[in-house]
Amino acid sequence: MIVFMLLISRHGKTRLNKYYKPFNQKERQSIQKEISTMIIGRSSRLTHFLEWRDYKIVFKRYASLYFAAGIEKEDNELIVLDVIHHFVEILDRYFGNVCELDLIFNFHQAYFILEELIIGGHMMESSKKQVLKMVEQNDANMDQAFFKDEGQSKGQQGEDKKK
Repeated sequence: MIVFMLLISRHGKTRLNKYYKPFNQKERQSIQKEISTMIIGRSSRLTHFLEWRDYKIVFKRYASLYFAAGIEKEDNELIVLDVIHHFVEILDRYFGNVCELDLIFNFHQAYFILEELIIGGHMMESSKKQVLKMVEQNDANMDQAFFKDEGQSKGQQGEDKKK
């Protein structure tokens, strides 16, 4: 089971974090700080797996971002590495070669993709097409709701001016 997923910039800033077990805010900050320190300073020639506390950390660097997952000790690291790669491929398809700025300005979309892919710490959707279809449907719903609200507010302004 994936316990947490972190996306960390090469400067150590956490760009996305998702926890599948309850941790209080202080524990989360400690986890993020310790994990970022461990993986950023690590040589690229070393393995992508670390043992940390009661977990294993599986991570991979893509461009300027580190994708890290904390998993239980008995879980298979290679499967989780594949899940991370799968997540990156979906982000790349959605954003068109994802970069750190995409995650900063469209963090809600990155979270939505992650939540479609992983539920409760387990990969639930293996189809990239299906995940992208759900994201596009969500985008359409958001656009429809936004423009519907915009239209109502403009109409209400016109009625207010008549009075």
